[in-house]
Amino acid sequence: MKPSQDKLSLFNWLIQKYQRKIYWHVRKMVISHDDADDLTQEVFLKVWQGLDNFRGDSQLFTWIYRIATNECLNFLRNKRKMQFCEIEDFSEVFASDHNHDVLISGDDIQLALQNAIMTLPDKQRLVFNMRYFDEMRYEEIARITGTSVGALKATYSIAVHKIENLLHVNQHKLHYAA
Repeated sequence: MKPSQDKLSLFNWLIQKYQRKIYWHVRKMVISHDDADDLTQEVFLKVWQGLDNFRGDSQLFTWIYRIATNECLNFLRNKRKMQFCEIEDFSEVFASDHNHDVLISGDDIQLALQNAIMTLPDKQRLVFNMRYFDEMRYEEIARITGTSVGALKATYSIAVHKIENLLHVNQHKLHYAA
C-alpha cells in the first residue's frame, strides 16, 4: 500500500523540523554518536508507523519527544542489562565514553559538568537535560514524560544539588592536587 502524499509531506516536514533536536535530546542521554544516530532513526520510524494513529491530544513536538524519551530509557535499560553493570558502574562506562568523544567540548569546566551529569540516574539526567540545556518549561516536560510538574521540580532540584556537590568536590580535589 502506497502512503498518501500528505502523510509523506508531513513526515518529511517533521524530519526537517525535529531531527536535529531529537538527535541532541537522545545524544545527551546515550552519549555515543552511533547509538544516538540509531535511536533517532528508530524514533522517526515509530513516528512514521504511528502517524496515522496520532489523535492530536498533544502537539506533534510533544508526541515525538515522548517517543524519543521512551526509546532512550528503554535503550539505557537494555544496555544496562547487557553489560551486567550496577548503576554506579554504568555511569562510569558512559563517563569514560564521554571523555573520549571528540564531539564534546574539551574545556575542563564543561567536561566536569558533563561527567557530573552522567552520574545522575536516568530520570534525573533526562529532566536536567530538558530543563537546563533544552530550556523547556516544566509543563512541557510534564506532557512529554507523563510526570507532574511538582515531581519534575523536585527531580530537577535534586539533580542540580547533586551536580553542584560533585563539582564542588572535584574543585577541591583539583585545588589540593595542585
